[in-house]
Amino acid sequence: MKVLLRSDVKGVGRRGDIVDVKKGYARNFLLPTGAGLEANAAMEQQAASMRKARDLRDAASRTAAETQRAVIEAATVTVAARAGANGRLFGSVTEADIVNALRTATNISLDRHAISMDEHLKELGSATVTATLFDGVVATIKVEVVAK
Repeated sequence: MKVLLRSDVKGVGRRGDIVDVKKGYARNFLLPTGAGLEANAAMEQQAASMRKARDLRDAASRTAAETQRAVIEAATVTVAARAGANGRLFGSVTEADIVNALRTATNISLDRHAISMDEHLKELGSATVTATLFDGVVATIKVEVVAK
C-alpha cells in the first residue's frame, strides 16, 4: 500500500516521502495516528512541497548545529562533584550533569540523550564525550571533573 508520510517515521521514511508499506501497518498505525495518508496520483505535488519544506528546515537546522559545534568544541566544561581523598567520586558524572554544566558554560541547551558516553565518569580529571547535534554533526565536549 502506498502511503504519503506526514511526519518522520523511524525505519520507514521521512516527511513528504511516498513509501510502500504493508496494509496492516498502514491501517493500524500510520493512518490512525495521522503519520501518513493513503497516497494517490494527485498527492505527488503535495509530497514535493512537503519535501521542499523539510529540506529547507533541515538546512537551517544544520547551519545552526554547525555554529553550536564550534562554540561547544572551543569551550571546556567544568563539573564539580564530591570526591574522596584518592580522587574517586562519590557517585558519578552523568549525561544530565554534563548538559547542565554545558548550559551554564556556553548557554547552549541540549537533550541529555544527545550526549554519548561509554560509561559515566567516576574519577577526577579530564575526559572527552561526544554530542550529536544534528544528523551528521557531532561535537566533542571537553569535560573537566573537579572536586567540590
